[in-house]
Amino acid sequence: MKTLFKSLVLLALGCAMSVGHAQTYPSKPIKLIVPYAVGQGTDIAARYLGDQLGKALNQPIIVDNRPGAGGNIGTQIAAKSPADGYTLLIGTNATHAANSFLYTNPGFDPQADFEPIAMVGILPLVYVTSVSNPINSIPELVQAARAKPEALNTAVSTTTCRMAHELFKQGAQAPMFPVDFKGSAQALTAVIGGQVEYMVDTITSLRTAVMNGQVKALGVTSATTSKLLPGVKSIAEQGIAGYELVGWTVLYAPQGLPAEAARTLTAAVNSTLARTDVQEKLLQLGIDPLAMTGEKLKTFTGKEKEKWGRLIQNAGLKPN
Repeated sequence: MKTLFKSLVLLALGCAMSVGHAQTYPSKPIKLIVPYAVGQGTDIAARYLGDQLGKALNQPIIVDNRPGAGGNIGTQIAAKSPADGYTLLIGTNATHAANSFLYTNPGFDPQADFEPIAMVGILPLVYVTSVSNPINSIPELVQAARAKPEALNTAVSTTTCRMAHELFKQGAQAPMFPVDFKGSAQALTAVIGGQVEYMVDTITSLRTAVMNGQVKALGVTSATTSKLLPGVKSIAEQGIAGYELVGWTVLYAPQGLPAEAARTLTAAVNSTLARTDVQEKLLQLGIDPLAMTGEKLKTFTGKEKEKWGRLIQNAGLKPN
């Protein structure tokens, strides 16, 4: 009887300790891997989010930059980290959608190796042209492109820009020729100078030029008008049904994250993003806050991978 009693006591204590351990997460600092260089846009946003999220969790969040291979190096490290809630990753449309088709072996599976915790926000793009161009809207651009197939040029400087261009060509049936540039600044200079008629890039990269009257905005690539550029209608709202292509940022954990840790992290992100001051700061950093979690988020990222893969393959881009 004593032996049975001792066993029951030990079992009860063990259960209590397990519950207590789960309830105390997090009990130490959390590492947040950013697969991009210090000072890059994603890094700046991640540092701000990490600071605010750390306050909600009552534990410091330490940013660990691991750049290289288009984000693959840092993402590989995160994928191989313990699934205990103390290593997180800032993933993007590049690491968790496009790179599967741009690299022969990125070194991780974006779905099988990761658990999406919460969406942080989206990064819409915008089509612009010079202020002297008589084209003032997306319908006018479509009409001009159809009238002169492949005669009109669009400056692109990243894979995201190129895919926005490819989706526009397909959805609008507007054959335009992409012109590659090494960076947004060079592309913008070419548009202002009249060497290239049009340009598509993130609102973050072009907002100042639009506000200063150096170029005019024709349409944004999010499904609806973006808070990042009020007053500019989306391409979809201007008649190209179903058009949507945006960059996005999601907080991930290695697959196998304990359920209690997942719930705690999701709640902390949601409460942080619900704050007006956080939303305003993220908008300043070029991210349009968007709350999304659970199965809805998994469905979103899965569909995004399919979309990016289809666009990359249709564009004829070969994996490295």
